[in-house]
Amino acid sequence: MKIEIIAGSPRINSTTKRVALHLYKTLRETTSHEIGLIDLQDWHLPSLQAVFTSVDHTPEEFRPLSKRIFEADAFILVSPEYNGSYSPALKNLFDHFPKRHHKPFGIVTASPGAFGGIRAAQQLLLLVPALFGIASPYMLVVPAVEKKFNPQGGLIDENFQNSIHNFTSEFLWLAEHVVEKKTTEKIFNN
Repeated sequence: MKIEIIAGSPRINSTTKRVALHLYKTLRETTSHEIGLIDLQDWHLPSLQAVFTSVDHTPEEFRPLSKRIFEADAFILVSPEYNGSYSPALKNLFDHFPKRHHKPFGIVTASPGAFGGIRAAQQLLLLVPALFGIASPYMLVVPAVEKKFNPQGGLIDENFQNSIHNFTSEFLWLAEHVVEKKTTEKIFNN
């Protein structure tokens, strides 16, 4: 199974990226799945002009990104909270790739504040079904992010490990079951 973790902040010193890096390292070390990290700092998508309906129907400069989005079986969205919502860069990404039919999504938000981006998480819960995706009900909300992760994604606060474990376990359970079901249906339909 291919899982893409999307670090949803384009800011250079993004604290959200700390969480994305930690999840990337954790899932690579603890699962046999193919784990990728798409950092929106690396992709400067213009404001939406056209929807990318396939890799071939994507401008050349964005084809490597397009290939990863279309080949992903599941996504983990990692976003800061901007004015009570998720990052505009994350919204712009999925405006370019709007329909992720039956693909599982894990929702992760992080903030220096005490609420950990919970309002952004609530907004992402509205986005995922609009993409025809399936949201894992167990989200990871990270308050005081700088006190939990270092800039390289290392866990500082060991007390937060249980929250990470619960999130990844529940997300993987959902993703593995959905992908297995889709694979089985594909075999029987061919």
